[in-house]
Amino acid sequence: MIIKIGCCGFQKKREIYYENFKLVELQETFYKIPSIDRMMQLRKEAPKDFEFTFKCFQGITHEVSSPTWKRSGIKNLEELKNKVGSLRLTKEVMEYWKEQIKISKALNSKICLIQLPSSFKDNEEGIKNAENFFYGIERNKLEIAIELRGWNRENILKLCKKFNLIHCVDPLKEEATYFGINKIAYFRLHGLGKTMYKYKYTDNDLKNLLNIIKKLELNEVYILFNNIYMYEDALRFQRIVSSNL
Repeated sequence: MIIKIGCCGFQKKREIYYENFKLVELQETFYKIPSIDRMMQLRKEAPKDFEFTFKCFQGITHEVSSPTWKRSGIKNLEELKNKVGSLRLTKEVMEYWKEQIKISKALNSKICLIQLPSSFKDNEEGIKNAENFFYGIERNKLEIAIELRGWNRENILKLCKKFNLIHCVDPLKEEATYFGINKIAYFRLHGLGKTMYKYKYTDNDLKNLLNIIKKLELNEVYILFNNIYMYEDALRFQRIVSSNL
């Protein structure tokens, strides 16, 4: 089993980050579609053994009513109402997805995270949208990790098995239902308790995380920290992994 550790976004200057980690989940790709030239430049500047994953553009997942659209740089959002988000199989969403494939090629990424908002429910419409979307897209061998909030576990398992999706969870809070045919885990850690993102993981938390991972029969495990102290916590977890494996 290979354990890969990093942060959701660069939390230090990139040259410093590259010295300490070999993995990052790009966040900028969620807010707006970046230029392919920029993605190619990131790939070029990073060490050869450094790995990029990236967060899918919000136009595929989020309604234009989401406050995150303010950072999209797209004007006249009203014109996109009911045409984007919620995995709709529309012309606009399909064009956005084609850009995700271009991003994956430029970064040489093998995993894209699709994070759905809590408003995306596993009702008849939501399940139909999801199935139509995954039937309709070309993946170009891209692995897809999917984060579904509030869905019934049975519905998550059915969707993931049907389309070979990696169920993304916070492993200290929830068990994943499916790891895909290639047995890959994609875990994102957002913090514990009421403080959530402000939470700083204890050494016991991180040792518990490692024990959870050890029990899984997997080929690769991606661990992405997404709390305020993500950089420091990820470094400590790297040290714990190194001293216990």
